[in-house]
Amino acid sequence: MRRFTLSLGAALLSATLGLTAAQAQPELPELGTVATSTLSIDKESQIGDFYMRMLRGQLPIINDPVMTEYLNDLGNRLVARADNVKTPFTFFLVNSNELNAFAFFGGHVGVHTAIIDEADNESELASVLGHEIAHVTQRHLARAIEAQKKTAPATLAGVIGSIILAMAAPEAGIAALQSTLALNQQAQINYTRSNEKEADRIGIKTLVSAGFDPNAVPSFFSKMAAKYRFASKPPQMLLTHPLPESRVADARARAALYPYRPVPENLLFHLAKARVQVRYSKLDRDHALFLFDRQLKSGDPVVQDAARYGKALTLLDLERPDEAEEALNALLMKDPQNLFYLDTASDILLMQKRPEKALAMLRQAHKLRPDNSVIEINLANVLLQTGKLQEARALLEHQTNLNGDSVVAYDLLSQVYRRLGMVAERHMVQAELLALSAAYERAIEQLQYAYRQTRDDPLQKARIDARIKELRRSEQEMKSL
Repeated sequence: MRRFTLSLGAALLSATLGLTAAQAQPELPELGTVATSTLSIDKESQIGDFYMRMLRGQLPIINDPVMTEYLNDLGNRLVARADNVKTPFTFFLVNSNELNAFAFFGGHVGVHTAIIDEADNESELASVLGHEIAHVTQRHLARAIEAQKKTAPATLAGVIGSIILAMAAPEAGIAALQSTLALNQQAQINYTRSNEKEADRIGIKTLVSAGFDPNAVPSFFSKMAAKYRFASKPPQMLLTHPLPESRVADARARAALYPYRPVPENLLFHLAKARVQVRYSKLDRDHALFLFDRQLKSGDPVVQDAARYGKALTLLDLERPDEAEEALNALLMKDPQNLFYLDTASDILLMQKRPEKALAMLRQAHKLRPDNSVIEINLANVLLQTGKLQEARALLEHQTNLNGDSVVAYDLLSQVYRRLGMVAERHMVQAELLALSAAYERAIEQLQYAYRQTRDDPLQKARIDARIKELRRSEQEMKSL
């Protein structure tokens, strides 16, 4: 019955907010193309790449192939429905119990694990991603630079330097940029609120277009506002994404304008949430088992399957692999290609000292999905553990060619090269790992070691020399920003 009152509720809220029905409709201005006089898209992407490298050296970024694939699949489902997309997007997780998400140049979106833990469904998580995507597509950082240059003329290098300094603590997010750019206090407040409302409007439109529930936006807002209403220290997300009552009401009014359509629960979201609770939160293991056992009594099969998965992860963490296998087996029989299940089953079998069964399982999965990073990395890890080094090497070299940002693949490949006695190649991989964290000088040192170890291979020497020059150029470009 409540759903049939939404249209009336929208009209009442629009009147309260001073909006006509036409004004409340998600017809949005094309603001994402402004600020091009200061920063080109290519320059934004370059800055974003440098900043991402710095973050890898400063933040507890989660290098979990399963979670990375889930988050990027979800994020890019939204990106595919967004307007003004001018750059590829990359989504990554930060291991933090502080509620926050942030976005920056080059389509980079960071999400704290606490967001997944706090969300009740995938639409709520998608609402956060959609909001951050809108910050990028509307080029709020570039527009802030425009505002700075109008208020207090400065060199581009100086302004970008201010941005990088502001973002050194990324929990501060986009909103913290305003204070660093030395705008007057009222302009800071107005610009931040303008950005947030614009991101809300565009985020809701994208959310609906991608098949999610727009009511997730006011739902998640209300949840945060209620949880921290009397907190002496609100979470960073409420500091960097101010949440006045008018913003909650505005989001509720806009969401109510869309016709209701049921959005089924997505098992993958609940599996991701269980994985975060077990591996990346402070949840006590005994309490986790109690929580998952209670959820197993739910009448919802999606919640039950996620609880079985969470229980299997917890038992594995407690080094009780036989019990973990029992909890996971029913799930694997139901969905043998599920990446969450395959990853955990592989870990269970290794702990049970049954690597050959793990190999058979992963080889079969690899035949069906030959380029999947989760399957290839798990298979390579088992091959490494069983001494099948050349096969592991081939898979990991394939993965690093497909994804040059894969810290896990590079780390495993370094172990393979060490055991194969490939000294120069190991130094080259170590260089790439260091470069991913913007440690260019140390990366160049590793390449110089590799060069000295390369005696009778002029082609490899040429590759190493070219890579040294590339890294030196990247280091100089980063310093010149």
